[in-house]
Amino acid sequence: MENNELKQWFILVGLLLGVTITNGFARFAYGLLLPAMQIEMGWNYSQAGWLSTINAFGYILGAILTMIMVRTIASQKLFAFGLTTTSLVLTMTGLFTTIEMQYLLRFLAGLLGAISFSTAGALASGLFKENPKRNALSIAILFGTGGGLGIVLAASFIPLMIDLRGNAAWPHCWLVIGLASIFFSPFSLWAARNLPVSTTAVSEKQSLPVYKMLPEFVGYACFGLGYIVYLTFLSAWMVSQALGSISIAFIWIVLGVCICVSPFVWKPVFAKFDNGAPLSLILICIAIGSSIPILSSAFWVLIVSSAIFGIAVFMAPGAITNFTRKNLPERMWAYSISLFTVIFAIAQTIGPYLAGIIGDVFDNIGFGLLMASFVLLLGALVSLRQKRLIG
Repeated sequence: MENNELKQWFILVGLLLGVTITNGFARFAYGLLLPAMQIEMGWNYSQAGWLSTINAFGYILGAILTMIMVRTIASQKLFAFGLTTTSLVLTMTGLFTTIEMQYLLRFLAGLLGAISFSTAGALASGLFKENPKRNALSIAILFGTGGGLGIVLAASFIPLMIDLRGNAAWPHCWLVIGLASIFFSPFSLWAARNLPVSTTAVSEKQSLPVYKMLPEFVGYACFGLGYIVYLTFLSAWMVSQALGSISIAFIWIVLGVCICVSPFVWKPVFAKFDNGAPLSLILICIAIGSSIPILSSAFWVLIVSSAIFGIAVFMAPGAITNFTRKNLPERMWAYSISLFTVIFAIAQTIGPYLAGIIGDVFDNIGFGLLMASFVLLLGALVSLRQKRLIG
């Protein structure tokens, strides 16, 4: 392996550690901590969903700001800024435990995390340009292994720590997550510094063929609306079914491991297709994984559910990044991905709160999971109509 190629792989590892922080830690560790926070704070399902919705509002603002700033500021700088500030916010989440501060910090985690996450895909798209298959793999690894690693690490200690020290230990869990983020950050910052100056930072007006991309936009919106319900309420569902901490930790670890290996499952799909087929297939898998817990709360059934869900869920950002790279000029990559992220972010604000209301009405969050599955299937049907833009 040539030195330059080896360096590109190390840069990719640095970028995926950034996704570990902004996605695996900042957004999805909340699902693991939700039961303890909910009991300790006395929240119902709607209130718990609302805190996730506040995080999503921050994510919307961060995605919109990125879409504006990426025209004049290099993606590397935005990635580094979002990463550093997100790490600090996660640490503060364990230090300031009042409900008002939690609202503020969840909002900031969404806003700042979105700035880093939105630019990470565009940066990874510039690696291995001469090798389309390797480029497709690098994009999939960024989102899959990056987010999955965060879930595996969080799942390896949070349920056990809560079990040993009680629900009041949830702030200590956030402190561990924050310190881990600070530990990972230097490698990610090194990766950003060692990338060539991004050509996506342009001042000219950029015009996307939005109408032609409409099925992909709708499909990604359905992804945002549906997937977040499972990750927000999975632990709450398992606690309501009286599963122990060891079982909960194991199921989350299975989920995270499947997310980590998902790039290698979807690599040939990304390499072969330049239309909406990858996103459609991914949404079908997520829908199946989300609906399985409704059939049974048996431990082995939840293992199957988390495996199917995990093998697909973090590949949706990879699918739209792959679609963007294959259908648009490089100067528009970051702008396009930011627009996708805005649409996704707006959709995901609705999901947890609506699912929480449904869970409260039926006194069973399983009905919220079922609703999410229907939305995901709808997105799969629409995105399947997406045609390639070039050629």
